[in-house]
Amino acid sequence: MAGTSHEAADETVSVPVAVVPSRIEAELIVGMLRSNGVRAAVSADDAGGQQPPLQVGGVRVLVSRSDADSARQLIAAADDTPS
Repeated sequence: MAGTSHEAADETVSVPVAVVPSRIEAELIVGMLRSNGVRAAVSADDAGGQQPPLQVGGVRVLVSRSDADSARQLIAAADDTPS
């Protein structure tokens, strides 16, 4: 039973898979991940988007631990795509 609780806790823990300079870029990545079936969220210390200058440390894209490898592969593949 303890193993089950640990697995459930790992699923709720969000891990960063990308840190980008703007909320807009992070939202685009989140949209791409979601369209590929990966649950993702944006995390930024910018007062809910009201204070973009506070994004000095970057904006993080977070996914569940179980989706991290898939998310990183999708992001890498998107980065390799010529524009």
